[in-house]
Amino acid sequence: MAGKAFRKFLPLFDRVLVERCAAETVTKGGIMIPEKAQGKVLQATVVAVGSGARGKDGEIHPVSVKVGEKVLLPEYGGTKIVLEDKVCFPLL
Repeated sequence: MAGKAFRKFLPLFDRVLVERCAAETVTKGGIMIPEKAQGKVLQATVVAVGSGARGKDGEIHPVSVKVGEKVLLPEYGGTKIVLEDKVCFPLL
């Protein structure tokens, strides 16, 4: 997953770049779920992480998530961008 575009696109400060997980297309019983009936996926994998935020004391406080971890997304958060034909969302 760590393609060239992801290495070149580095979030700044306390920003995080995530890739939304794929929606379930088949139930456990094997029934195909149509695209319109699929729920919105609110889970994502962290692709890139910024260096951290600078505090009042001038020290950099690192971001608490690491690349590869699963995170929950806000329902209406993030801005969609496309890198190497993959849809990603930079988050605060």
